[in-house]
Amino acid sequence: MTIVSFLSRQRRVAVLCAATLALHYVTIDWLGNRLGTPERPQEPMRPMTVGAQLRLALPERPPVAQAQAQAEPAPKAAPVRRAPRHAPPAAPAPPPDPVAEPSAEGVAPLEEALAEPAPAPAPQVVATPPAPAVTPPPPQAGAAPQPPAVESALPAGRRFRVNPPPSARFELEVKRTDANGTKWNGVADMRWQVGGGTYQVGLDVGISMLVARVDLLNLTSEGTIDDAGIAPVKTTEKRRSRSMTATHFDHDGKRITFSASTASAPLAPGAQDKATVPFQLAAIGRGDVNQFAGDIDIQVGEDRGATVYRFQLVGEEELETKMGRLVTWRLARPPRPGSYNARLDIWLAPSLDWYPVQIRNTEGNGAVTTQTVTTILH
Repeated sequence: MTIVSFLSRQRRVAVLCAATLALHYVTIDWLGNRLGTPERPQEPMRPMTVGAQLRLALPERPPVAQAQAQAEPAPKAAPVRRAPRHAPPAAPAPPPDPVAEPSAEGVAPLEEALAEPAPAPAPQVVATPPAPAVTPPPPQAGAAPQPPAVESALPAGRRFRVNPPPSARFELEVKRTDANGTKWNGVADMRWQVGGGTYQVGLDVGISMLVARVDLLNLTSEGTIDDAGIAPVKTTEKRRSRSMTATHFDHDGKRITFSASTASAPLAPGAQDKATVPFQLAAIGRGDVNQFAGDIDIQVGEDRGATVYRFQLVGEEELETKMGRLVTWRLARPPRPGSYNARLDIWLAPSLDWYPVQIRNTEGNGAVTTQTVTTILH
């Protein structure tokens, strides 16, 4: 075999191998396109919406004070009864009680709970040496009788750094469960307006009937803003079954007077009324959150007297509302033996200018009234 024939044969073998490889590649590619899944066109990425809420570190409280703030009346345990050997068949469980559709004459429990004044705390008796008896001089002829003074206990003088929240309007849902289990539903509208060194507060609470709304409570308050925070000048209260009452705060004379009573009370710095208490707590939180580490004593002028409310920080809680899940700080005024027997809880939302987003009143008989925000408008 010559060299020429050998090279010719090698070329034919190389061409045959190349053709075979090309044929295999085309076959494999064709099968891959037929058997494989075609790629889908990539869709543009959508931006992810992430909601963030302000979470602040809770101030440290003494263990004893924290335990007192968290203490709530525990329900009484039901007595255990042994079933007889031959027990009769159990009766079917009754359907759950529907929410009551109250009549205009049947709203007294809810009406009383929304603005029932707490009795003034009993005065503390301190043992002191007996003083010599002094006979008061007889009244002069024609002199007007002096109104009795209600010397309620005043806070110890603790001052707070305050920063009132901006103006807003709140819509709330009202739910109440009576001691006997009867349920009520209502609505509330709350207005907070501040500016130019003055403020105004309004609260209207009612229930929706079949064809109309029955107004149960109207609270108004107006005054100024000073170094101690909200400084009420006049507050009015009107309940459906009662006449309107007014409470006046005389800051120059340092007295609180009441249209429903001839009594008066000394006016303490930082004194509030029932309409402004939640917003004063918000102002304290906005001023310095660490102030909640201790008790918050606030004198509250009501329709017939003045009472010192002592609030304590319970802790951080998340509330499920119609506005979504809200991170809140819960403050409580626990019941105090010998004075008020109701518990007052207020939830403040740090991420929403510390606005009060829920208020709950728990009475001594177990009835509970809760007002929860559904809308906040600026």
